[in-house]
Amino acid sequence: MRFPARRELLIALAGGAVLLAGCGGKTGDVAETGLKRVEATKVLRIGLEGTYPPFNFQDKDGQLAGFEVDFAKALAAQMKVKAEFHPSPFAGLLGALESKRIDVVINQITITPERAAKYDFSRPYTVSGIQIIVRKGQTGISTPADLKGRKVGVGLGTNYESWLRKNVPGAIVRTYDDDPTKYQDLKAGRIDAVLNDRLVAADFVKTTPDFEASGPPFASQGMGVAMLRDPAMKVTIDQAIDALRANGQLAAISTKWFGQDVTK
Repeated sequence: MRFPARRELLIALAGGAVLLAGCGGKTGDVAETGLKRVEATKVLRIGLEGTYPPFNFQDKDGQLAGFEVDFAKALAAQMKVKAEFHPSPFAGLLGALESKRIDVVINQITITPERAAKYDFSRPYTVSGIQIIVRKGQTGISTPADLKGRKVGVGLGTNYESWLRKNVPGAIVRTYDDDPTKYQDLKAGRIDAVLNDRLVAADFVKTTPDFEASGPPFASQGMGVAMLRDPAMKVTIDQAIDALRANGQLAAISTKWFGQDVTK
């Protein structure tokens, strides 16, 4: 009598384990699937640098601020979820997306054919270009052709790095994990120029007398919300951006930070 009873108990336990495993699988699916996870938790996990003014940075009180912080909050509110920020160096943002530690990246990610082949992007929420930045009073570097043979600082893994390597083969590329270090090197003469977003440059040179924007911006580029392949997430985010554009919030946020509408 003991053995049959024991066998029935083992069978019952095994069945319960299978049932629990099945339930766990469903929960895991929700946790791992972009839009489903966001809808289930009511939280949109957003990756950004937090050191890239005026787009995203820490204010004097240590709080995240900037155009993209305001945009991300408005976007999440339009989606009826909460914005949760996850600051990280730029070079690690797309890796965090791939490992599903975040749901989207909102950090002036340029929409390029190479990136679009791997990730989904929303429609652009800013339109900008590349700007050359040099030391105040420095001459001889004002066009892409002038970068040949020069030491040029760019963010590691950024569109500026890939553009420079592709379009100016003779440039000496110096990559950086953060903005402050490359500007320290520019000021000290260890590099000859920096490439950055024209909107960042316009704000930066207003408050930093050691540097100036040189020549006109070039290589027009659109920036979008980056996400893993998830058609439903893309549609939802595009609809939210459309709504923010239609109700004037997107233009108002842009005007607050740039004094003009840079979103189209």
